[in-house]
Amino acid sequence: MKMIVAPMLRIFFRPWMEGAENIPDEGPAIIASNHLSFSDSFFLPALMKRRVTFIAKAEYFNTPGLKGKLTAAFFKGVGQLPVDRSGVRGAGEAAIRSAIAVIDRGELFGVYPEGTRSPDGKLYRGKVGGLARVALQTGAPVIPVAMIDTEKVQPPGQVIPSFGIRPGIRIGRPLDFSRYQGMENDRFILRSVTDEVMYEIMRLSGQEYVDIYATAAKRQIAEEKKRADAERRAEQRAERAAEKEKQAAEKAEAAEAAEREAARQESGEKEPGDS
Repeated sequence: MKMIVAPMLRIFFRPWMEGAENIPDEGPAIIASNHLSFSDSFFLPALMKRRVTFIAKAEYFNTPGLKGKLTAAFFKGVGQLPVDRSGVRGAGEAAIRSAIAVIDRGELFGVYPEGTRSPDGKLYRGKVGGLARVALQTGAPVIPVAMIDTEKVQPPGQVIPSFGIRPGIRIGRPLDFSRYQGMENDRFILRSVTDEVMYEIMRLSGQEYVDIYATAAKRQIAEEKKRADAERRAEQRAERAAEKEKQAAEKAEAAEAAEREAARQESGEKEPGDS
């Protein structure tokens, strides 16, 4: 599947890549990337010189319809692992065990530390847990990666990608966290590791950093949109009410004028200027 998709992406989008030399030719590593678009899940694993195994949400593998089948076929073809993220703890312990198994096989494991796609192109706080714990438990280096302009290729909610835009992948130098090995149960250390990775991604991507989780940002944006929609509907109702009042006033004025004209004609009153 990768042998089919990668040439097509190169032909239609001409993506560029910087820092490919930072991906080791062999041995385990963790690829930590920002997440701007659904298309990241195609460009990143398809264009890497080595196979990268991501933990993908189960919906990508069981969505009905032609698009769902094609998506599932691609993810299976490039070795992505389905995980049910509907639980309280998200990917959970099962996902972490799967990631460690990938590292133990000497392969590349990919993760989006933000946990979800950015709703507005900004870089959000990395989630403590999966990335840092896997790095500290395995000793694998973390390679920061920045996806560039993929949100322009396929903005949130857009099904068909936009052509004529060249997305890019910028790969940073590996980060070594061996100094923290054995401290994977210290939440402050996990936060420190995660923040260091996010800083490098921010430096590579040039994104504005927002120190809240992307999920919280999505809720805020949804609430703001809901409020804006409610205000717009209220304004529209007020405008319709004002228009009705105006029409009623015009109608009443016309009726009064008609009554006066009828009364004038009935009394034989002449208009000024009549002879």
